[in-house]
Amino acid sequence: MATRFDPFREMDEWLATMRRQVPNAPGMPLDLYREGESYVARVDLPGVDPATIDVDVEDRTLTVRAERRMDVPEDAQWLTHERPTGTFARQLSLGHGLALDRIQAAYADGVLTLTIPVAEEARPRKIEVAHTGNRAEVEQRSEPAA
Repeated sequence: MATRFDPFREMDEWLATMRRQVPNAPGMPLDLYREGESYVARVDLPGVDPATIDVDVEDRTLTVRAERRMDVPEDAQWLTHERPTGTFARQLSLGHGLALDRIQAAYADGVLTLTIPVAEEARPRKIEVAHTGNRAEVEQRSEPAA
């Protein structure tokens, strides 16, 4: 039986191993949008055990960590292995005007949803304008009493 020599096979196997360890695409793709008085971030985390998800905020930096484990017997013979495994992390820099103490997180169907409310003092509001009869009355009210 003849075997074919492929000089690139070893290199392909090495690159495939590296891709499994360091994915070329972000391990945690996300969508971020504003909905009413909150920002919503949806982070794709398929196959992640919810117990491994960790969300914290420190110095206006929100960090999400999660782990995807391999559920395959050690003696399995791989035919292809494209799903990245290991611990993934993603950080978001949060601006001022957000209520960091009221961030909520929920995980369902492989998607982590973070709801980040806008702080009360940063919300837009209308200022009522008082209307007086004439300019002289306004000026008289604003002069300091002697």
